[in-house]
Amino acid sequence: MTNEEDKDPDIELFVRAGCDGESIGNCPFSQRLFMILWLKGVVFNVTTVDLKRKPADLHNLAPGTHPPFLTFNGEVRTDVNKIEEFLEEMLAPPKYPKLAAKNRESNTAGNDIFARFSAYVKNTKPEANASLERGLLKALKKLDIFMNSPLPDEIDANSMEEEKESKRKYLDGNTLTLADCNLLPKLHVVKVVSKKFRNFDIPSELTGVWRYLKNAYARDEFTNTCAADTEIELAYEDVARRVAKK
Repeated sequence: MTNEEDKDPDIELFVRAGCDGESIGNCPFSQRLFMILWLKGVVFNVTTVDLKRKPADLHNLAPGTHPPFLTFNGEVRTDVNKIEEFLEEMLAPPKYPKLAAKNRESNTAGNDIFARFSAYVKNTKPEANASLERGLLKALKKLDIFMNSPLPDEIDANSMEEEKESKRKYLDGNTLTLADCNLLPKLHVVKVVSKKFRNFDIPSELTGVWRYLKNAYARDEFTNTCAADTEIELAYEDVARRVAKK
């Protein structure tokens, strides 16, 4: 392999800035790409973009585009799903790890939680609050069942014993995958915002969900790419409507 081939590509990730214009702001999509690049082990630069004072050179780089977006060897890419596919294809073994989930179900686990949460926190009608909370809880329980159900490679086909509960750390096993990079940033926002504006805690009996979150919080790839809780709360101040008192 020549030195040229051995070199990391030139990657710059542009993410939403926080209220101070410099720190990481609340944006699950920005964190998703940040996590993917970190897990790939590639050298990359991160620039936080203050949406209130978006510099002229960024307007020229990606006109009309809000973060996240990235440049890969000088070429601008703006669609988050396509960026994920592109990075998985370009940053491939043997030099970079494959991050795609092995089990198809891992990619769709928890995919209805964020929509249920959004409906719940944006609601202003007291009479709708209980049913919207139940909707969120139902989606969280579905994720909990998935996390506690063994994946195919956890099941011993020769064993006569009943299937045991899964103890895996993440959606697709004990390593973080693209599925986690998508779900974890959203799940964290759900936890923080629901507590702040609805005094709703993810129930402790959802052991699979809590195991998943705690394992994520133990990883630099998650905690160091995540906005501070105060940033997340501030981002939802105008969105999360107070439920009017009857």
